[in-house]
Amino acid sequence: MTNTFSSEIPRPLAGTHGGTVFIVDDDASVRDSTALYLSLKGFQTRLYARGEDFLSSLPEDPVGCALLDIRMPGMSGLEVHQKLVESQPDLPVIFMTAHGDVSTVRQCLKAGANDFVEKPLDHPLLIEAIAKALEQQASRAADRQRSAETRQRLERLTPRENEVLNLLALGLQNRDIAIKLAISPRTVEVYKARLMEKLQTRSLASLVRIALERG
Repeated sequence: MTNTFSSEIPRPLAGTHGGTVFIVDDDASVRDSTALYLSLKGFQTRLYARGEDFLSSLPEDPVGCALLDIRMPGMSGLEVHQKLVESQPDLPVIFMTAHGDVSTVRQCLKAGANDFVEKPLDHPLLIEAIAKALEQQASRAADRQRSAETRQRLERLTPRENEVLNLLALGLQNRDIAIKLAISPRTVEVYKARLMEKLQTRSLASLVRIALERG
């Protein structure tokens, strides 16, 4: 018998996996058995019987991934995912269903899902999908952090340092930059050294990449 009432059961972290697996399924037996297995494997879980309850209690910038049943009373898994795309686009989503077919898989993946698993769940495959989703989220977070740090360093550049950086990005050599800015090639070298120090890079290629990414 399925449980149509919402449930949110925080379970302690039993291992070293970062993040929380949000399990959203109206079938209580699936929720509990999946959460028990994941807990034994070191994952923290939170359980919900309804997509609406999951969305209303989701923390800001959640770390983890969502395991969504496709067919549920009220909001379907696909509808929940659409809301996540709008409000929490960085939260990875893995769909699960007992009614999988090619069109459903295509629809899930087209909607931006990270993966798709069929019921009854193959636990090793589920672990693999969750680990991959958490790794992707961590990688994106690290990229954002690096980008934010680079932007902060760029903001500390002087106008002349910005000029030199932009000319380097255009492919100009020291002599050409010196002529364009009416300074000596040696002074250009000094500016390049300052840029590498301020932007924490070790090569001209890295400086050019930062300048190009800045646009």
